[in-house]
Amino acid sequence: MADDFLNTKQLAARTGIAANTWHKWRTTGEGPAYRKIGSRVIYRWSVVAAWIDAHEKRSTSDAA
Repeated sequence: MADDFLNTKQLAARTGIAANTWHKWRTTGEGPAYRKIGSRVIYRWSVVAAWIDAHEKRSTSDAA
């Protein structure tokens, strides 16, 4: 499972974060690395999980 590739819809279902949000983050460069093959966008789950872990906070006063 660590090296699963997911499209945006699958990623949204797995994380509970809307597909539109993933699209916006892709456009602005805020999100995790992805791959584009032809017109398909895919994410490696291990990269997404590491990106999510890097955004972990302990309080609302933590730096963004």
